[in-house]
Amino acid sequence: MDGELIMTNDERLKQIIDVLNQLAEDTSVPRNIRKGATEAINKLMSKTEALDVRSASANIILDELANDPNIPLHGRTIIWNIMSQLETLK
Repeated sequence: MDGELIMTNDERLKQIIDVLNQLAEDTSVPRNIRKGATEAINKLMSKTEALDVRSASANIILDELANDPNIPLHGRTIIWNIMSQLETLK
């Protein structure tokens, strides 16, 4: 494990939320996409459900956003990357 970086779920979650915040503030993406990113953040930050449930809920929101025909390519790529990161949470 020399030099290997092992991230905790909390660190991964913070990183995911940071990227979602950037997307939520990106004025080059439509308002509904920014609103959806904020909804996904709120789901992930809710402490009333288990992490896997919060992650799945956020993934559903993000999947709908990724399939929006009005989302620019860079926004879709960011969402796909976030969805991949959510799948690593346990």
